[in-house]
Amino acid sequence: MTPATLPKELDGKVVLPSDPRYRLLRSTYTKVSRPAMVVLPQSTADVVVALRYARDSGLPIAVRSGGHGMSGRSSNDGGVVIDLSGLNQVRVLDRRARLVRVGAGARWAEVAQALSPAGLAISSGDHGNVGVGGLATAGGVGWLVRDYGLTIDHIRAAEVVLADGRVVRTDAEHEPDLFWAVRGAGAGVGIVTAFEIEATELSDITVAQLTLAVARDGSTLTRWAEHLARAPRQLSTAAMLMSHGRQAILSLTAVYAGTDAGRMRRAVTPLLKIGALLDESTQRAPYAALVSPAHLHPNLGQQPANTTNGLLPTMTPNAAQAVTAAVTGPHPALMQLRSVGGAVNDVAADATAYAHRDATVLVVGTVFAPGDRTALDRIWRPVGAHTRGAYANFESRLDAAAFRRFYPGATGDRVLALWRRYDPDGIFRSALYPAELS
Repeated sequence: MTPATLPKELDGKVVLPSDPRYRLLRSTYTKVSRPAMVVLPQSTADVVVALRYARDSGLPIAVRSGGHGMSGRSSNDGGVVIDLSGLNQVRVLDRRARLVRVGAGARWAEVAQALSPAGLAISSGDHGNVGVGGLATAGGVGWLVRDYGLTIDHIRAAEVVLADGRVVRTDAEHEPDLFWAVRGAGAGVGIVTAFEIEATELSDITVAQLTLAVARDGSTLTRWAEHLARAPRQLSTAAMLMSHGRQAILSLTAVYAGTDAGRMRRAVTPLLKIGALLDESTQRAPYAALVSPAHLHPNLGQQPANTTNGLLPTMTPNAAQAVTAAVTGPHPALMQLRSVGGAVNDVAADATAYAHRDATVLVVGTVFAPGDRTALDRIWRPVGAHTRGAYANFESRLDAAAFRRFYPGATGDRVLALWRRYDPDGIFRSALYPAELS
């Protein structure tokens, strides 16, 4: 295709390989790609035109809000990338109801900065460069997850461009099946261009950074999980478990959704005793400091990696020992742990397309180049034996087996039925999964 064949509505909004901007727009965080073009719509109407053009041209379609997805599916080779970064408006619609309209192309750093003056926050991803659309259509395990729940649990409406080019507003009363799918499986039903999300009242938070040596028998991890099960919901944690020789080190960030120093201290103090404490710091900060504008950067395929994950209803001793062994073996992986209990578990398993409402721990395993998927599979196998289900945004290999881990049982059957209803030709589905799900 040449620029002359493009619709006039896209004049000045298409980046071809000859454009100096192409180098900064072609790839994702984990993968270098070579699309035929990147389209930069400035409105929902532009998205409709770009989608129709790609369909009429028979080109593969990728939709990108931020480009941080582990699978790299928000770009492609030889196709059209519809880059939503121009749809990044953040607006408070109703301060009393805490209702916020967020463009799908905004980054979460931009959202946090925009909402901070109003004393509002939305629990989102843990990095400010993550795009709103990819996260808010899959789940949203953020720094406030045990207190706020998943990001999708607070979506009140969405604007969606369907595969046939229609623009639909969906909420609990309008297109309720579509609304169900958008919250957890939205990438397969259309292109979400904007969300209405109920934020939470929040200004400052208290953050503790802990570094601990991990016992080889896994008891450090079971003590962590046991404390989180009893801790106030205002406390959420995320941790990286990494090797230091044959020793495992836990770098833990504990976020308390509030500024009461006494309550924060009582919530965090037991974590100081789950392993040998190597370092500790505590500070009060605006929520926006956690998802900082300093994170904003172009994605150039700079972090090639293979990643997988699983969910645990509880951290059993055997599971904890398997996770610890994955870090202390001869070919260690980076393991991440996130607390996902609390408010996440309040929502019924069939209320959204995210069904894993009994989980309390998310475990993520990653190997970096030159390690490959075979190496990750070997390391992950003993861990995966203890997990049940998975979260779509932390998986780099998308196939039919992964789909059923993301969307088990009746949830998966309903997701597929709705994907086929709203996208009968599978144009979005084919970008996500191979032919067996088309």
